[in-house]
Amino acid sequence: MVSMESVPRSKRRATSQKSLGRRSELLGIAAEMFADRGYTQTTVRDIGDAAGILSGSLYHHFDSKEAMLDEILRDFMGSLHAAFAEIVAEGEGPRQVLEGLIRSSFATIHERPHAVALYQNESSLLAHLPDFSYVAQTSNDIAQIWLDVLEAGRKEGTFRQDLEPGVAYRFIRDSVWGSVRWYSPDGKLGHEKVAEQYLAMLFGGLLA
Repeated sequence: MVSMESVPRSKRRATSQKSLGRRSELLGIAAEMFADRGYTQTTVRDIGDAAGILSGSLYHHFDSKEAMLDEILRDFMGSLHAAFAEIVAEGEGPRQVLEGLIRSSFATIHERPHAVALYQNESSLLAHLPDFSYVAQTSNDIAQIWLDVLEAGRKEGTFRQDLEPGVAYRFIRDSVWGSVRWYSPDGKLGHEKVAEQYLAMLFGGLLA
């Protein structure tokens, strides 16, 4: 049985299929506005105006603005962790797994840029919100997945022995996820090509 604590507050209401579709649309609008303007700078009225409805109508779908943030982040963090765990389970070795994690990360940036940017921009705020402690816990769980892969690669001799996994992970994490600030889903280079370029530099270096 799933406890109420594990269910986003905004999903605790009975909803029809039509309502679920509308809720998904509203969450997409909210995620984009939270990412672009900032969570604290975005009001319920702003979201309602962007959706073409009265702000009060939002409360037919969500208890509050915080409930919308909660659902966006629970879905994003949960999906990301599940995808990474699956890559590790199916991987043949540390290098293949690391490549998979990186490709998946760039694909996520392509598919969910607003959720990624929201998480990147609001991490410090989330750390001070008691109802969002799961964000830090899931982040730690994700970090451990990457650290385990880097350590396994170092132990078997696939990755360099002189590089500290924690430092390597932070370089990779920041350079990959930071690309959400410049990557364009509609740009000349697709996420697959960006991932190829990144992997070429990571494994081959910049020098000819």
